[in-house]
Amino acid sequence: MATLLAFDTAAAQCAAALLTDGRIVATRRTEMSRGQAEALMPLLQEVLAEAGAGWSDLDAIGVGVGPGNFTGIRIAVSAARGLALSLGIPAIGVSGFEALADGTDADLVSLPAPRGMVYVQAVADGQTIGDPAQLAPDAVGALTACHVLGTDSVRLAAAIGAARSTERDLSGIATGIAHVAAARLSDPGFDRTLRPAPLYLRPADAAPPREAPPVMLG
Repeated sequence: MATLLAFDTAAAQCAAALLTDGRIVATRRTEMSRGQAEALMPLLQEVLAEAGAGWSDLDAIGVGVGPGNFTGIRIAVSAARGLALSLGIPAIGVSGFEALADGTDADLVSLPAPRGMVYVQAVADGQTIGDPAQLAPDAVGALTACHVLGTDSVRLAAAIGAARSTERDLSGIATGIAHVAAARLSDPGFDRTLRPAPLYLRPADAAPPREAPPVMLG
């Protein structure tokens, strides 16, 4: 069995979990809207120390790839890639949809999005199906599901006539990432050379500069 360190900064938090031999042995979570870049590595050190483990004990890294905050996603994915390269171990990207769906029978997962919207993704047996989308909970079009899980799931389930809904926030997402990443790591067909990539579902909020670029004379 493997020892795997998982973490996520895609939401307004810095969260991590350490999984050893299929069991979560340490977790940490700090709510924060900014500052994850400075807080992440000390938090990971705390998680390892709590379990009496070191960086050399790790067999893999699991990381949340979004969707979520652009800067947060980049922080986590960059850290995971750097750690994997320096330690010579694989880094496994896990979406928030997969992490929340882990161990459940949900067939539609919803995550928080800006401006009262939600990100949604169909799942089956914890595996994502089709393409994720960003939409308003009351304007879901032709979506169908029996069990909706995640952010704003009650309103989303009512809008599509789903039989069940389970509200779930992102406080335990690092644990889900750890379980999903460990399952992939144990798959003989898993490509250990794959690198995690951010999952962005909307354009960046940054506005283009109002001033014209400087004219180069010469």
